Amino acid sequence: MNQSALLRPDWTPATIALMILGFMVFWPLGLAMLAYIIFGERLRGFKRDVNQATDGFFASCRRSHGHHRPHFSTGNVAFDDWRKAELDRIEEERRKLDEMREEFDAYLRELRRAKDQEEFDRFMRERRNAKRDDNSGPVAEFQTP
Repeated sequence: MNQSALLRPDWTPATIALMILGFMVFWPLGLAMLAYIIFGERLRGFKRDVNQATDGFFASCRRSHGHHRPHFSTGNVAFDDWRKAELDRIEEERRKLDEMREEFDAYLRELRRAKDQEEFDRFMRERRNAKRDDNSGPVAEFQTP
């Protein structure tokens, strides 16, 4: 059994023992363990939401930072020109990667929607067929095309 299975947010012997040990050593540790046991399942969604918000915030900072980038001169004009060209190229690559990521996210959303629609349609077909078998006659309910 791996560690993630031992410390899942549930009433397992390991989590109970850690909670009791936490209360004995320093009561806020026990309280934190109790909160993890009770609210731990919600942490995944919370973590995902925080990560998405943080990614969006830093992406907007990167976009705005590229427009107001300070220009530091080294005194060597050739090096400064090369540096500016490289930074512009990197910024363009970053913009392309951000666009590709947004396209991929849209693709995944559409894929999930199509999968959900297919599962729903299958459920409705099975439900209609089960009612037909039970009633031995036509079903008088709305049928999807």
